[in-house]
Amino acid sequence: MIHVTIYNEFLHEQNNEKIRAIYPDGIHMCIKRFLECDDISVKTITLEDVQNGISDELLKGTDVMLWWGHMAHEKVPDEVAKKVQQEVLSGMGIIFLHSGHHSKPFRLLMGTSCNLTWREDGDYERVWVVKPAHPIARGLGRFIYIPEVETYGEPFDVPEPDVTVFIGGYEGGEVFRSGLCYRRGNGKIFYFQPGHESFPIYKIPDVQTVIRNAVRWAYPDGRAAIDCPHVTKPGTEG
Repeated sequence: MIHVTIYNEFLHEQNNEKIRAIYPDGIHMCIKRFLECDDISVKTITLEDVQNGISDELLKGTDVMLWWGHMAHEKVPDEVAKKVQQEVLSGMGIIFLHSGHHSKPFRLLMGTSCNLTWREDGDYERVWVVKPAHPIARGLGRFIYIPEVETYGEPFDVPEPDVTVFIGGYEGGEVFRSGLCYRRGNGKIFYFQPGHESFPIYKIPDVQTVIRNAVRWAYPDGRAAIDCPHVTKPGTEG
């Protein structure tokens, strides 16, 4: 069983009628519904939960975390972001969705500004599969067509990824590295760009396939803290 925890701010859906109509009970619940199956169990948390603190027990019991944030990145306490970072270094998998590129945990793990260019005109996007043999691309065709998106564009200030699985191409001509894999410490990280709250992107079957595949890819190989012990010379312990 893969134990997943989804973090969603859950602010847009409560404050904007258009977004509430798309995700009436929140983006996190939409994702939970298509993720849960015989081998994946899902918990959800929101900004309110995070501001009250994420327990060590929750993180230790999470194999893969999904992180969706946008308008309240700075309201996530620094100590919570640090806890998430440390758990990833110890082996927890994590998937950052859409504007999660500016979240505190992602910036801690990347060590860069994670800035990019953007505009919100409702252009279409083709998310091109550039690594069709990668596990996250399993079951997809040559591209995912998304009829309306928030356009992101290069330069995207992140470290060179271990693998670029997807590259987005937009109606207006921009391109963007929209599916990136990293390893940090013992943990696996996937960033996936589609998912703007104003459009029903998480209801698109191919997008759901990517997220399901990514959860299975990010499942830990093992969990072990990376510490810095003082040791004795081998053979001199006694």
